[in-house]
Amino acid sequence: MLSGLPATQPTPMPRRTALDRAVNIEDLRQLARRRTPDVVFDYIDGGADGEVTLKDNRRSWDEVLFRPRNAVRVPKPELATSVLGADLSMPVLLAPVGYSRIFHPDGEVGVARAAREAGLGYVLSTFSGYGVDKVAQAAGPLWYQLYLAGGRAVVEGSLARAWAAGCRVLAVTIDTNAPGFRERDIRNGSTQLIGGNLFAKLPFVPHLLRHPRWLAGYLSDRKEVMFYPNVVVPGVGPMRARDVRGNLLTSAVAWEDLSWIREHWPGQFVMKGVITGDDAKRALDEGAVGVIVSNHGGRQLDTCYPTARALPEVVRAVGGRAVVLVDGGIRRGADIAKAIAMGATAVLVGRAYAYGLAGAGTPGVSRAIAILRADLERTLALLGCPSVHQLDSSFVALPNGW
Repeated sequence: MLSGLPATQPTPMPRRTALDRAVNIEDLRQLARRRTPDVVFDYIDGGADGEVTLKDNRRSWDEVLFRPRNAVRVPKPELATSVLGADLSMPVLLAPVGYSRIFHPDGEVGVARAAREAGLGYVLSTFSGYGVDKVAQAAGPLWYQLYLAGGRAVVEGSLARAWAAGCRVLAVTIDTNAPGFRERDIRNGSTQLIGGNLFAKLPFVPHLLRHPRWLAGYLSDRKEVMFYPNVVVPGVGPMRARDVRGNLLTSAVAWEDLSWIREHWPGQFVMKGVITGDDAKRALDEGAVGVIVSNHGGRQLDTCYPTARALPEVVRAVGGRAVVLVDGGIRRGADIAKAIAMGATAVLVGRAYAYGLAGAGTPGVSRAIAILRADLERTLALLGCPSVHQLDSSFVALPNGW
């Protein structure tokens, strides 16, 4: 050391957490796997029957190939757009994911807060662990996703509360004619864990103890986490989680229900669960201002069309008369760019943020959004496309037969 010069200490590097080290959605998926017990992780991660559609949803986006414009400078791509009156910082809404409060106590309130901070919209599930009024206080643009749970009187009350809370778009889910057969949930005994007595829960204890962070959050929240305050049954109160599956057997949406729904919903509505052009046309004929191309994340009917493959048919059927949104298998910003180039107005992402929520609460949701935003910006720059509004079919090549 030179005489007279003060000793210097190296600046300590900030400690990077597992969340900081997540560079893609798969990293968040692994974080969720480590933090949550199998019965929770597999509910988020799994699909129906053999999970063929679950896998095809993801794989089909990879079959769409880019056709970039090279030697084009795109210093800062424009991502902002508007969907049905909602100004969004990029063409993404967070999809409805039921039971989110069991992933992490932050639940839907945390998801809404992360969406608002990122300038995104959020579609709240009927089966939210928090009431729509409480979620609305944390949210930016908020839509309400509808199941006909509890009967017409219960649904009318739910719609009134959603409207009073500020929801202005209703997403009517039409692909739950019956509950999907989710084999992972059955093997994990999720029914016993949710609805059984204390004795029925004892076999789960050793595994739950191996996930102390999740268990601590669950125990602190246990008095409310198994109830759904948006479904208020007269004389009973909020619907219990253990009653949901049986209720869905008798609450499937039919086309003839839409006239009644319109009577009790003063705002716009979209149909969620559209896979064919015929259903898209019928939805518009019934007054829908848009459709969501969705197969429920591969959690209902297995071996049906993956959403990327269904999207072109629906876009052709709609013919520019309404907005077309799409969900299912979207894990990267490139998938978002492909969807927009194929004619979608925006996308919904569900599992991508659910992994973040399960792994780290609200910061995990924010991390998922940040990953997708950086991906989308980079993709547009590499495509030589300065704005999401300039994405069109010339930027992609579809497989034969699509």
